[in-house]
Amino acid sequence: MRLSEHPPIIVLDGPAGAGKSSVAREAARRLGLPFLDTGAIYRAITHVMLSKDIPPSDSPELRAALAEFTISFRGGRVFACGEDVTEIIRTPAIERHVSPYSALPAVRESLLDIQRGQRTQGLVAEGRDMGTVVFPDADVKIFLTASPEERAARRHAERLAKGEESNYDDILRQVKARDEMDTNRAVAPLKRAEDAVFIDSTGLSFEAVVSRVMEEAAKVLTPKS
Repeated sequence: MRLSEHPPIIVLDGPAGAGKSSVAREAARRLGLPFLDTGAIYRAITHVMLSKDIPPSDSPELRAALAEFTISFRGGRVFACGEDVTEIIRTPAIERHVSPYSALPAVRESLLDIQRGQRTQGLVAEGRDMGTVVFPDADVKIFLTASPEERAARRHAERLAKGEESNYDDILRQVKARDEMDTNRAVAPLKRAEDAVFIDSTGLSFEAVVSRVMEEAAKVLTPKS
């Protein structure tokens, strides 16, 4: 395939646990485009702030830490400020704290340039405000969701598969609380862009969801002449 007019920007927004990361990563692989894991960026910031005992509120300490924050992706690993944080940023401890940090204007503003700077070769990105704030001119916008019960069940199964302790009811409460916080925060709240394609993945297989995303992506790609 060759790109029509310019490298395409394809974004997937949606609530926690909707499968955005895995779907976006697979779509990027099939399309031969870079994958921008915005969730990993916010999780990495959360880890760094927690490790420095900096609370999720605007402060000189937080702004100073953000000014020094660096992130890179190499060989499937995530490095924040030189530290390999690939595993730790996916732990329940980080999951519990990421939303308060990601809601801070200082945090979101500091990452805009980082995210937008990745667009030169085209990309597939996932998050909560990719289509509304970060890439409002994206060629394809997807809003991917699933019922809270389904998302909680997925996360419960993932943790059990990793040998971690897990309680479905606790996870369901966390999912609903995260939805409430992300939807009602003052800065870049979770919402569907007006021109986003809505996909409810409740009851759908992973392949079915990826195929729907690929159908939308095909609309901005043309075959080689």
